[in-house]
Amino acid sequence: MCGIAGLIVWQGGAPNRHVIHRMTEVMLCRGLDEQDVWTGERAAFGHTRTSVIAPESGQQPMTVESDGRPLATICYNGEIYNYRELRRELSALGHRFRTDSDTEVLLRSYLEWGTECVHRLHGIFAFAVWDERTQELLLIRDHMGVKPLFYAQTSSGLLFGSEPKVMFCHPELEPTVDADGLREMFSQAKTPGSAIYRGIDEVRPGHLLRIRDGRVTEEHYWSLTAREHPHDLEETVSAVRSMVGGTIIEQLVADIPRGLLVSGGIDSSTIAALAAPRLREEGEPARGFAMTFTGYEENFRPDEVRATPDIEYARLLGERLNLDMTRIELTPEELADPEVRAAVVERQDQPTALGDMDASLYLLFNRVKQHVGVAMSGDTADEVFAGFLWSHNPELMNAPTFPWVAVGQLHGRASRGLGCGLLDGSLMEALDLPGYIQAQYEEAIAQTPHLPGESALQRRIREIDFMHMTRWLPSLLDRGDRFSMSCGLEVRVPYCDPALVEYSYNIPWSIKSFDGREKSLLRAAFRGVVPDEILDRRKSPYPVTQDGRYAELLCKQLLSTLDDPTSPLSDFVDASAARETATAPQRLASGPGAWAARSDVEMLLNLDLWLRSGVRIVM
Repeated sequence: MCGIAGLIVWQGGAPNRHVIHRMTEVMLCRGLDEQDVWTGERAAFGHTRTSVIAPESGQQPMTVESDGRPLATICYNGEIYNYRELRRELSALGHRFRTDSDTEVLLRSYLEWGTECVHRLHGIFAFAVWDERTQELLLIRDHMGVKPLFYAQTSSGLLFGSEPKVMFCHPELEPTVDADGLREMFSQAKTPGSAIYRGIDEVRPGHLLRIRDGRVTEEHYWSLTAREHPHDLEETVSAVRSMVGGTIIEQLVADIPRGLLVSGGIDSSTIAALAAPRLREEGEPARGFAMTFTGYEENFRPDEVRATPDIEYARLLGERLNLDMTRIELTPEELADPEVRAAVVERQDQPTALGDMDASLYLLFNRVKQHVGVAMSGDTADEVFAGFLWSHNPELMNAPTFPWVAVGQLHGRASRGLGCGLLDGSLMEALDLPGYIQAQYEEAIAQTPHLPGESALQRRIREIDFMHMTRWLPSLLDRGDRFSMSCGLEVRVPYCDPALVEYSYNIPWSIKSFDGREKSLLRAAFRGVVPDEILDRRKSPYPVTQDGRYAELLCKQLLSTLDDPTSPLSDFVDASAARETATAPQRLASGPGAWAARSDVEMLLNLDLWLRSGVRIVM
C-alpha cells in the first residue's frame, strides 16, 4: 500500500526534479515507512511506501537491469495476492530475484509477458512502468478500480499520481472545477474515467494507458461480459461458497499484522468466520474491530432502513468466533470536530454530503491502524449479491434512473441530488443536475452487456448490476482508499474479486434471489458457518449517529459559517433557507427526512472548507 507519482517529458529537457520531489511529498501519508524518487532521462517516479509484503526489501521505485543496463522501472501501489505462485513460474523461466517482494514479481511479470501480465494478476493495483527498451510509459489499473490512478497532460508531457492533488504540484495545473466538474461532484453517479478537476482524468478500471512519443492510447483488458450461466441452484451455491472462501484466504497474504472489520452483517461476518481459523493457524490472533457511537445501542430508534443496532450482532459474532474484539466508540464531539471535517475534505479532494458516515470511517481506520496494518472489509458484497433493498423493490428497480436516485425522488429530492437542498437555486438551475444524471443513466444502460433473448426482468437486473459496478461502486472504493491510506492502513475487499464479480453478474435472477431476499446466495452458501441470528437479520446500511447533540453541533457550525464574512459560500448557498435550517436542529436529529436535511448541512460545511483550500470555480 503506497502512494505513487510520476511525470514524463515528451522531448527536450529532463524531468523537473523539484516537481517530482514535491509530488512525492504530497503522498507521504500513503507511505509511512519509506519514500524515494527515481529520475531517468525522460521519466521520473516518486514513491511512498507502507510495507505489507517483504518489509525488509521491495523498496521503490524499482529497476531491473541486464548486463548493467536498465530494462524497466516500476512504481506500484497495491498488492499481488498470488505473487508467490507467479514467482515460482518466473523462476522456472529463468528469472533470478534479488528481493522477496511482490513488486519485483510484478515488474518481472511485465518483462516476461508484457502487458498481458495483467491477465495473470490476482490483486489490487495501480502501477506505472517506464520501459527503457521502448521509451514507453505504461499506466495500468486493476480490474475493478480498487486502487486509484489519475493523470493529466501538460505542454511538455504527462503527470500521474494516486490522488488529484499530486497534479497541482506542477506549475501548469491548478485546482479548477468547471460546471461539468460540479455536476460530477453532485450527481451521485461516478462517470468512468472522470475526475472533477479540469484537465485531470482517471485511468478507468480494467484499462491501461500507453504513452509514447507524445501519444496517449487507451486499451481495456477486462470488463464485465455477459455469458450463459452453467449451474443450477445447488451448483451455484457451491460455487459461491468456493469462490468467496478462496478469495478471502488468498487475500490474507501479508507480512504484517492483520485484522477483521466486523459490522454485525452477513458480509463481514462471513469473512471473519473464514479468516479467523487461518489467522490462528498462522500464529496470529484473530482481531476484530467494531465501530459504534456513544449511547447508540441504548437509545437506538428503528427507522425505515435500520431495524436493529449493529454492535450487538458484532458482539455476538465476536463471542461465537472467540475473536480478540476491539470496540471503537465515537462521540458526537469527535464526529463534529472541525479538524476531522477538514481532514476528511482534504483526503477526498472534494466535499461530500455523507458527514458523520465519512468522519466515522476516517476515525475508525485511524483507530484500527493502531493495532494492525491490513484489515479485511465486507464492502461491495451488496453490489455483487443484490444486497441493496432497492434491488428488491419493483418501483425502484423499474424507475427510469439510477435506483439510488429513485430512492431520493421518493423522499422529495427529485430536482436536487443528495446534499444539494440548501444550494442556490440559480446555481442548481444552471447545472441542470436532472439532465446530467439522466444522460449518465442512459449511457450506462447503453453500455450494459446482455445475452440475446433475455427476459425483460433479466435485462433489467443486468442493467442495475452494471450500474452498481460502474457508477456506484467506484465512489465507495475511492472513499475507502482515501480514508484508509490517510493513515497507512490497507483495507482489502474480497467480494470485489473480478472473477467473483463476473460470475455473479451472469447468475439468473431466479437463482440469485431464489428465496426472495437480499443476498440469497451468500446466506445459503454460509449457513452453518455464520450464526443464524446474523444470517437471518435484515440488511442494515452503514450506521449514522442518532444523537441529537450531533445535529446541534452541526447547526451551530453552520450558523457560525453563515455569519463569517470571509466564507466563500455566498455564491453557492441559499442563505435564508440555510439559516432557517440551522436554527432547527431537531429537524436534523430524527423523523422523516432528517438524514437528507442533515446531508444538506454537511455539504455546505464541507463546501466551505473545500473552497477555502484554494479551489477555483469557473462556470
